[in-house]
Amino acid sequence: MAFCASCGNQLPDGANVCPACGKPTATAAPSAHPVITASAPGLADNVAGMLAYVTIIPAIIFLVLEPYNRNRFIRFHSFQCIFLCIAIIIVRIGLRFLRFIPGMYWILLPISAVIGFGCFILWLLLLLKAYQGQMWKLPVVGDLAEQQANA
Repeated sequence: MAFCASCGNQLPDGANVCPACGKPTATAAPSAHPVITASAPGLADNVAGMLAYVTIIPAIIFLVLEPYNRNRFIRFHSFQCIFLCIAIIIVRIGLRFLRFIPGMYWILLPISAVIGFGCFILWLLLLLKAYQGQMWKLPVVGDLAEQQANA
């Protein structure tokens, strides 16, 4: 499996020209990312992977529905979304308990805002990477998601 050296899109096997940008693929390097194909009659894999990040509900639905739960790419993004949501919930609960310590409320207020903004940026990045067909792994939850997707 290869990627276009110019635009970074995945190339079909044996392609001489990138279907996205039209440039020759002679310099495209092989990669460990899967080739994105359309799932049965439903959504394309990259769209389903992106929709898995919208909320936790589509991620669970993709793990239950038949054509999508057999696709490793969609399973990975669904599990990564679920594990990331669980991690964010745990951090938020921890911050709420720390606010009960006298004087910590005003310290944790800007920290909580920065964490919220960071989560929003991370969410946008995950949506973009999934739509581009990349299996972009987060440090801890990405490894867990990959283990579950391969099981």
